[in-house]
Amino acid sequence: MNQPRLSRAVVLLMAVATGISVANLYYCQPLLELISGDLGISAASAGALVTMTQIGYALGLLFVLPLGDLLERRGLIIGLSLACVGALILTATAQNAPWLFAASILLGLLTVVAQVLVPLAATLAEPREQGTVVGIVMSGLLLGILLARTVAGLLAEVGGWRSVYWIAALAMLVVTLALWRGLPESRPTQRSTYGALMVSIGHFIRTEPVLRRRMAYGALTFFQFSVLWTALTGLLAGAPYHYSEGVIGLFGLIGVAGALAAQLAGRYADRGRALRLTVIFTGLLVASWLALALGNVSLAALVVGIVVLDAGVQGMQVTNQTQIYAISQEGRARVNAAYMTSYFAGGAIGSLVSTRVAASGGWVAVCWLGVAVAVAQLLLVALGERTLIRGGAPDLVRQSS
Repeated sequence: MNQPRLSRAVVLLMAVATGISVANLYYCQPLLELISGDLGISAASAGALVTMTQIGYALGLLFVLPLGDLLERRGLIIGLSLACVGALILTATAQNAPWLFAASILLGLLTVVAQVLVPLAATLAEPREQGTVVGIVMSGLLLGILLARTVAGLLAEVGGWRSVYWIAALAMLVVTLALWRGLPESRPTQRSTYGALMVSIGHFIRTEPVLRRRMAYGALTFFQFSVLWTALTGLLAGAPYHYSEGVIGLFGLIGVAGALAAQLAGRYADRGRALRLTVIFTGLLVASWLALALGNVSLAALVVGIVVLDAGVQGMQVTNQTQIYAISQEGRARVNAAYMTSYFAGGAIGSLVSTRVAASGGWVAVCWLGVAVAVAQLLLVALGERTLIRGGAPDLVRQSS
């Protein structure tokens, strides 16, 4: 089945579209105090917005993303993008907490369009450039995650929190038009029912040890990412920093260095070094929390910790995805659905736990939590990858290189 060739311009378009789409998940993080005051809800209830959005995203990953193997993906992407515009408008016009929570879940569900784009990029890329292309698109996703906080904080200072979602709706509309004009058609890889498609996800999980392990790595990695960025707003808004929403949003720029890690991970994964990268990026996560533990007394330590953690998270994400996409070319959407559902379920749990731990034990307790999870992940990587290799199933990209 011949697919259109992927030009550099289309790769960049997909990277931009992925970043703008995924940003919808993160606009609320620096806005929690403003939303709380405007709608008259508690800080804890406002903090639940992060969890609600990520739960919606996890549901979309599980139930919507597999459609990428069953439907023509260009049409699916454009349809989801248009629906995102509507969800953003619903969020911008929310008048009470139930309305806002429902709109947040819907927005998360539809923002799955970002993850339809990533496996499509891998499918359209030449095999020898697959990791590089995935790295570029994932760099766009990372920039969207990080810059969302910066943009949201700055816009909120000028026009209030609702203006963030109105402008996001306009940005999604522009992206939808660009994708309609520039995205090539991509034929579905499966001819089956939706029910059979969903059942096959379980088959992939049961029969592919690489997928199971990468799902575990991804969940633990994004758990740590969410723990940091959920708790960071409270740290920066309180003593000793007392920063405004605009300044808090600027901290998203600090993690942009992780975009470089994503591209490097893609290039080196193409060269068959995924196992080595897995160990290195997990080690970075452990080191990052040691620096972050000093963040309540040292701005420099906080900045270093954010840079290192974001590099570890994004490098691990690209490494994981290059491995799972090698499992099945025809089932990439379903494999990605299994992996990303686990990934964002970890993030949702991390956000929820971070809120509780920060409220009861403060920043130091949050960092101890991060250290414990990072060390557990490092042990899992050491034991898991050794077991795979001894069993004759090393990383898939290493086999093909």
